[in-house]
Amino acid sequence: MALRDDINTAVKEAMKAKDQKRLGTLRLVNAAFKDRDIAARTADSRELSSDDDLLGLLAKMIKQREDSITAYEAGGRPELAQNERDEIAIIREFMPRQMDDAEARAAIVAVVAEVGATSVKDMGKVMAALKQRYSGQMDFGKASAQVKAALEGK
Repeated sequence: MALRDDINTAVKEAMKAKDQKRLGTLRLVNAAFKDRDIAARTADSRELSSDDDLLGLLAKMIKQREDSITAYEAGGRPELAQNERDEIAIIREFMPRQMDDAEARAAIVAVVAEVGATSVKDMGKVMAALKQRYSGQMDFGKASAQVKAALEGK
């Protein structure tokens, strides 16, 4: 649970520095983590979400903010769009480095070969393997289109 520890340490540092913007964003992240943990609870297990699950959640939070930026800019509210950009920058500090397009294509080609995928019917297996290995490092929205193209090209 190193990611949780990193976030909690950053919360404490933001409190000491009286950085309200950073503190607010980190508290939103912590609240999202707690919501995920509560949703994952079962009668038998109170286990916390893994770092991979949390990285996926951070990626989702970034995607939501990017969508908000688009809406704010279309609505003529650049100050709100900038606020969302600031939150994205804070959240990205806790995510692994994102793969560029060339690295993503190479990873997709390797996983397609490894899984033995031969048609679009195997797309689920390929995407599952990619998500397991590259969670938080790859934009899976773009990756799914690249996987589909790779599988259709065979």
